[in-house]
Amino acid sequence: MNLNEVVAAKESKANKPYIGYDQKAIAKYYRVRPWLALGRAIKIVWLFGTFLLSLLIDDWTKQLDSNRPKRATELRKILTNLGPTFIKVGQALSTRPDLVRKDFLAELIKLQDQLPPFDNKTAFDIIESQLGSKVTEIYQEITPDPVAAASLGQVYRGRLYTGEEVAIKVQRPKLRPVISLDLYLMRWGASWLAPWLPLNLGHDLSLIVDEFGKKLFEEIDYLNEARNAEKFAANFAGDPEVKVPCIYWQQTNTTVLTLEWINGYKLNDIDAIRAAGLDVDSLIRIGVTSGLRQLLEHGFFHADPHPGNIFATPDGRMAYIDFGMMDQLNEQTKETLTSAVVQLINRDYQGLAKDFVQLGFLTGDTDITPIIPALEKVLGKAMGESVADFNFKTITDEFSELMFEYPFRVPSNFALIIRSLITQEGLALSLNSNFKIVEVSYPYVSQRLLKGESPQLRRRLLDVLIKDGKFQWERLENMIAIAQSDGGFDILPTAQLGLQYLLSEEGQYLRNQLLLALTEDDRLHTDEVQRLWTLIKDDIQPQKLFDAAVNAIREISLERVVALMPAALSNDK
Repeated sequence: MNLNEVVAAKESKANKPYIGYDQKAIAKYYRVRPWLALGRAIKIVWLFGTFLLSLLIDDWTKQLDSNRPKRATELRKILTNLGPTFIKVGQALSTRPDLVRKDFLAELIKLQDQLPPFDNKTAFDIIESQLGSKVTEIYQEITPDPVAAASLGQVYRGRLYTGEEVAIKVQRPKLRPVISLDLYLMRWGASWLAPWLPLNLGHDLSLIVDEFGKKLFEEIDYLNEARNAEKFAANFAGDPEVKVPCIYWQQTNTTVLTLEWINGYKLNDIDAIRAAGLDVDSLIRIGVTSGLRQLLEHGFFHADPHPGNIFATPDGRMAYIDFGMMDQLNEQTKETLTSAVVQLINRDYQGLAKDFVQLGFLTGDTDITPIIPALEKVLGKAMGESVADFNFKTITDEFSELMFEYPFRVPSNFALIIRSLITQEGLALSLNSNFKIVEVSYPYVSQRLLKGESPQLRRRLLDVLIKDGKFQWERLENMIAIAQSDGGFDILPTAQLGLQYLLSEEGQYLRNQLLLALTEDDRLHTDEVQRLWTLIKDDIQPQKLFDAAVNAIREISLERVVALMPAALSNDK
C-alpha cells in the first residue's frame, strides 16, 4: 500500500478529506519503508553535505566572511534544484531573521516560486479524475498550454458553458507524497543537522519543520484555498477598491481550483499601469490600507502578496488572487500590534519592549532592561528625524542582527506577517521609489486607536496616553496630527465616540486622569488644551461640535450624566 492509498483509507474511514499535516502518520509510514526514502535522502545529503564541507573549508582557510555571499548563492541554487518543498523552505526561512543571518536572508529572498510546467495530458487527466467529466464537458474553452506555472501547480485560462471567463489551477501530480517524504527527511535530519547550519535556533528545529509543514499542507489543499478566498471576499464586501475573484465550486476540488479570471496588470509592471492611465499613488494607498485592514481589523491576512498575486484592474481597483497561504490573528494580537505601532510613533521603547513580550517575540521572564536601549538604537536610527524616513526592510535587517544578541524569536504567524509587509513595501517601492509605508500606515493606525471602537482598543489607547500615572499631552497631539495627515480623517465621529466613552462607567478612569492632568503641578494646563484646539479647530465647526455632543449624550440617560460629575469630582479629592 502506497502513501496515497493510506491517505485514501483514512479519508474513507473518517468520511472526510484527510488533508492536514500529520508528522506522526508520515513518520510511521516511512519508518517501515526506508527504501522509499533512500534515493531522495542520498541526493539531499550529497547536496547539503557538499555545501557544509565548503563552509568548513572556508572556516579552516579563514575565508568564512569573504566567501559568505558566494555560499549564500549556492544555498539558493541547492534549494531550487531540490524542488517545490525546498523552494518553499527557502522562502519561509527568508522571513526568519531569528534563524538566518542577514547575508543569507538577502539571497533567500531571491528564490523564485517557479518551475517548468508539467505536461498538459497529465494536467487534463487530473481535471477529469477530480471533477468526474471530460475537460471539454466542463469547460467551453481552455488554453492548450498553461499561462503560468509555479512550484505547486500551473494555471490555464478557460471559459465555462455559462459564459464566465475563468482561471483553472491544476496541482502538480503526486505532490503530496513528494512533500510528505521531504518533510519526513527534514524532521529526521533536524536533530543532528541543526548545529551545523548557520541558524540561531534557541529551540527545537523540528518545531520549525512542523510549523512549515502545517502551512504547506494547507496551501496544497485547493478546497481550503477556495474557502479562504470566500472569507477574504466577505471581509472586503462593499469595499469599492478591492477585488476578489469568485469561486466556481462545481468545477473545484482538492487539486483543481476554478475561479474568476482577473484582467489587470501586475503591480511590478509600472509601464503598463501608467499606460492604462492608473494613479500609481492611489494603488499604493489601496495596497497599504487593505493590508493594514487585513492585519488590524479582520486578523485574516494574505501572506504571499508577491507581484503575481496582486493586480491593478483597469478601473483602478486592486485585485488579490492565490489564497493558499493565509493566516489568522486573534484579537489580542491585533490590539497589541496597533499598540506597538503607536509606541513606535511615540518612541516609547519600554512600552514597545513590553508589547514584544505580549506578541511572543520575547518570553515573559525576559529581562527587558538591556533590550530597551538596543531597540532605541535600532529603531531610532531606522526612523531618522521623522516617520517619513522609516523603511520596514531596514528595520528587518537591523533586527536580524539583534536576534543574535538578545533572546528574540519570531513567532510562526509573524514570520508570515513579516513576509507580507516586506513584499508589499517592495511592490510599493517598485511603483514609487520615494514611497514610505508609514506615510499611509501611521495615519491609519492612529485613526483606528483614536476611534477606540472596542473596549480592548480603548484600553490600548489608555496605555499609550497615560504613563506612570500621568496624562501624556504630547502623545495625544502627535496621534491627532498624524491621523489628520492623510486628509481623510473626520474628527467629529471620533469626538462623539470619545465623549460617549467619557460619560460611560468604563470611562471613569480616564475622567479622573483628565481632571488630574488639567490641574497637575498645581496649575491649569491651558497651554496643552490650546494646542489641541489649534489642531482640530479647522475641522470642527461649533454647530457640528454641538451636534456630536448631543448625539453622544443621547446614548446615555440624563440621570447617568448628572450622576457622573459629582462622582468624578469626589474621586479626584
